[in-house]
Amino acid sequence: MPATPGVRRSLTAIQAEYDAGDKEALELLMRAWKGVKELDEADPRSFFTIGGYHGEPFRDQGATDRKWWGGYCEHGTVLFPTWHRAYLLILEQALQTIPGCDGVMLAYWDETSPESLAGGLPGALTWETFELDGETIPNPLRSFVLPAAIVDAVVGDDPVYSKPAGYETVRYPLSGLVGTEEDAKETAIHNARFPDHDTNVGLLDQNVATWLTGAPVVDGQPTGGFVHQKFVRCLSAPTYTLFSNTTSMKHYNNTHAAGQQVVALESPHNSIHLAIGGFDVPTLFDASPIPGANGDMGENDTAGLDPVFYFHHCFIDYTFWTWQRRHGSTQALEIDASDPGAGYTTANPNPPPAGREPGEPLDLGTALNPFTAADGTPMTSADVTDIAQLGYAYGPGSLDAFATTERAALLEEDVVGAATRSVHVEGLDRSTLRGSFVISAFAEVDGKLEAIGHEAVLSRWQVEGCANCMQHLDAAADFPLPAAARASAEGTADGVEVRVTTREHLLAGREVGAFAALAAPAAPSFTVEVR
Repeated sequence: MPATPGVRRSLTAIQAEYDAGDKEALELLMRAWKGVKELDEADPRSFFTIGGYHGEPFRDQGATDRKWWGGYCEHGTVLFPTWHRAYLLILEQALQTIPGCDGVMLAYWDETSPESLAGGLPGALTWETFELDGETIPNPLRSFVLPAAIVDAVVGDDPVYSKPAGYETVRYPLSGLVGTEEDAKETAIHNARFPDHDTNVGLLDQNVATWLTGAPVVDGQPTGGFVHQKFVRCLSAPTYTLFSNTTSMKHYNNTHAAGQQVVALESPHNSIHLAIGGFDVPTLFDASPIPGANGDMGENDTAGLDPVFYFHHCFIDYTFWTWQRRHGSTQALEIDASDPGAGYTTANPNPPPAGREPGEPLDLGTALNPFTAADGTPMTSADVTDIAQLGYAYGPGSLDAFATTERAALLEEDVVGAATRSVHVEGLDRSTLRGSFVISAFAEVDGKLEAIGHEAVLSRWQVEGCANCMQHLDAAADFPLPAAARASAEGTADGVEVRVTTREHLLAGREVGAFAALAAPAAPSFTVEVR
């Protein structure tokens, strides 16, 4: 273990120093990022190689077969926090190999800070250019230009979600769907509507801030913020298994009443992916103020190729460490082997990633593919439990106040905490939908329908036709019903509306077992009930 662990600091704090004239820390970070992005594509330290571990380019069975996920990333399993912790460590070590950057550390975008709640992303992630070593260069944190083509050979994807050499990653409100000639033409038309960089950044920041702070309105006043609340509330998850992933969360919440339900770290994580990757916060009357936005962070396939991914996930890791401190789990974690999130069973809605098999159990000794320790042995969750052993610590952040159990009330204004009922949604077959989507619930509050929650589902671009996927890709969600909402009869959804916003369709349902496909005649049904 290093005698003095390096410190991963808030990017907002680093940027504030830069703005005040102390430029060293931000310039070092930019220099390291510029370096890894310029490495040869075949170099194992290159950003192209490391960014590709998450999703595309697909590999193993997942390269052509939809029964597998072609990337290495773990989603919907108990390995979600630990796999991504190992992933960040590999990138951090690569950054430190760039000449003059041996002391550089990753930084985290503090997503629940006052600055983020009010203004979205730190400017360092969106500036068009940066002054470094006497030159004006493209901002290394803004995007990534592919040095080689990524060809998606999965039947049904190809060539829709392929990306050519020279493609540059994009964020909301732009689109990056360029695989076919038709897609490229439509994307060019869409992006031509947004020619000004600064205007686009303003739209992106506004969208991110809205995702973080949007909330029910009670007595004319907004209450809390859905994604902000989720980040805070996940810290009260009683076990690592429930904290770690949405499969375990949904399985648990399906059998527990409002007030007893949990939020997994993966849930607000998904929302931020979709906020940056092209989804507006769904509203009752306008599903997408900017239809056609399709940024790379919005799908598992290409999310890891946008530099913002790592600043987002560094915050996810900071939140994970905050949960560990709060629950006395900094030295050891425990996994419930009977939970559906501890394997790839029919109760887990995620196909196995590269190197895994259907039915494979997951535990603290499971290899975090493809990452290895210095001696060449596979890294495991047990290896990455204690971040001090990995050589880093976290600087001050907005969730530090919740790192101990002395603060029992995690949120002062928590409308969810007062809920005694919930809206349950289930039966939505992911295998019939393209890409990520959002399940949103609305309830009658103060005489009108108000949003009471959004569950973002981060998915792959295409799973249609996969026999294995068809068996267990049902999406579900539970939304606490605010006490101020008009109560409906047990088991019915009177006064409640649920909408599912996809890349292509809008689905809506008001009654148990009923749905209306507003733009999708062949869309799947789903059920809605109040419990």
